Amino acid sequence: MPRPIFAVILVALTPFPARGADPEGVAVTVSSTAELRRALAGAKPGTTIRISPGTYQGGLGAQGLRGEPGRPIVLTAADPERPPVIEGGGAGLHLSGPAHLELRRLVFSRLRGNGINIDDGGVADRPAHHVVLRELVVRDVGPEGNRDGIKLSGVDDFAVEACTVERWGSQGSGIDMVGCHRGRIVGSAFRHGDRVGDNAVQTKGGSREILIKGCRFEHAGGRAVNIGGSTGMAYFRPKPQGYEAKDITVEDCTFVGSDAPLAFVGVDGALVRHNTIYRPGRFAFRILQETVAPEFVLSRNGRFTDNIVAFRSTEMTIPVNVGPGTAPETFSMARNAWYCLDNPARSRPRLPIEEAEGLYGTDPQFRDAEKGDLGLRPGSPVSRAGAREDGGR
Repeated sequence: MPRPIFAVILVALTPFPARGADPEGVAVTVSSTAELRRALAGAKPGTTIRISPGTYQGGLGAQGLRGEPGRPIVLTAADPERPPVIEGGGAGLHLSGPAHLELRRLVFSRLRGNGINIDDGGVADRPAHHVVLRELVVRDVGPEGNRDGIKLSGVDDFAVEACTVERWGSQGSGIDMVGCHRGRIVGSAFRHGDRVGDNAVQTKGGSREILIKGCRFEHAGGRAVNIGGSTGMAYFRPKPQGYEAKDITVEDCTFVGSDAPLAFVGVDGALVRHNTIYRPGRFAFRILQETVAPEFVLSRNGRFTDNIVAFRSTEMTIPVNVGPGTAPETFSMARNAWYCLDNPARSRPRLPIEEAEGLYGTDPQFRDAEKGDLGLRPGSPVSRAGAREDGGR
């Protein structure tokens, strides 16, 4: 996706201790935007920057924040019960070329650009790596245009854990990944609206080996999870490999609403299993091709298994939408449970792909769907399908 037009402030990495700095550079406590900038500039392997409760001006940034194995650089709330809020301006926090870095228990709000932007600094063969985002809240980004809650470009070996992303740009993503590898997004929540043109999580630009697990998507964009996408050739990391995404897994997630909860777009191999899909707007999933070039494979080798799809006949018009220039014959479907909420007799969908051992018209027996609890009651006849509360352990 295009880069945001709003500039961020990039600080030079010259040592300048902030108030409260440990003599060894291990612990720094800050309570103002200026102190936070100085702490970022002076951070070294093993430094923990503790941000006091309060509001801090957005537009923060740094280049080359590089910790070491076992000695990450950490930005965290000084008081976990009162996390600091970074708001206003362009991007909240822009980090180029970091390594062994952790962000914990921070809030990013009311930003015109991306909430958090982490990238490789434009050096495709030197990715940012070993980045952990944990218990962050990113909300009210944009709201118009291509603005992402979290933007990751050229980031390897990363984790997004227990984060909440709410309301991003009208043409953006909750989390947008371009050329990212060996990452996991787990236990996180996404809330937005069902407008066509945006998505909650997107893996594109040559992204590979990404796990999306145990997340909740509530009206999280036109395509809640876009497995693949459409990327300009210059933005692939490290270079185009013939696919937008490969080896992507989406499992144990819950989807409420969205025009299409899932889309396979220019993908070469993805597994979608043990998810619960409730009242999709038009499709359960889509198979599409948006990047068209001779060296690119047709969207292929997707597997859709062991999911629950509970839909209304007045909402889900086509269970599986297949676009031109794709290879749906390479996809497989098995053991999915389909239930039409307003007319159980119409539960069996007309599928373009042969399904093995599908189950049709059996009430999943959700605990309390009207209140958003889509867990299954004890003894549910479809307990083998859908999101597993134990994560499949």
